[in-house]
Amino acid sequence: MVETAAHLIDHVIPHVPVRQWVLSFPWPLRMLFAARPEALTGCLEVVVRCIETHLVQRAGLRRTSGARTGVVTLIQRHGSAANLNVHLHRLVLDSVYEPVGEGVRYRLVTAPSDTQLHFELEFGQSGAAAR
Repeated sequence: MVETAAHLIDHVIPHVPVRQWVLSFPWPLRMLFAARPEALTGCLEVVVRCIETHLVQRAGLRRTSGARTGVVTLIQRHGSAANLNVHLHRLVLDSVYEPVGEGVRYRLVTAPSDTQLHFELEFGQSGAAAR
């Protein structure tokens, strides 16, 4: 995994800041994704769309503007003990590219804060969980 990431950074991905996102799943989903890889495909699409939308918005743009980022996903199907452990390693540009005329404009996006990386359920005064 490390060698593949180094090759991508050195020879494929443009020389811009890149962040690695690692996504692991609860055991029932790991089993589902191992048995039905097509289910993982749908999950990959949703996660890419969420990360990309987040970056585009942080750059002050909208997805409808055509702004996009670059993402490479490496699917790892085992853990360090050679056990079944379907999880994703994603290399995501910390930037977006906005179409401008015949070219593109590069917009750097700052690193996410701890608050942006952690999602918590908060309870309102009525005791109901926020949705």
